[in-house]
Amino acid sequence: MHADEGDTSLSSLLERVPVGWTRVVFEGRPYGLSRVDRVGARVVTVTAEELGGPDFLSANIYRTTAADLLRSCEIPDAKVLAFLRGWSLD
Repeated sequence: MHADEGDTSLSSLLERVPVGWTRVVFEGRPYGLSRVDRVGARVVTVTAEELGGPDFLSANIYRTTAADLLRSCEIPDAKVLAFLRGWSLD
């Protein structure tokens, strides 16, 4: 997934995610959303875990000079993008 695909750029979606752990809501359910920046923020790991529920997602975003590249971990990219578009502060 490149940054220019979808309704909102991956770069813009990633900028919304605060570094560290944040309690958020997605589709009416509470989640713990985490962002960890590595290698001078050129690699960003985003995870979200439903609090009190089974849902979990994880992805790495590689921030290259050409584009931001999404590499989700064992889930569809579309699920990660939907979460990044749809979460809100609790």
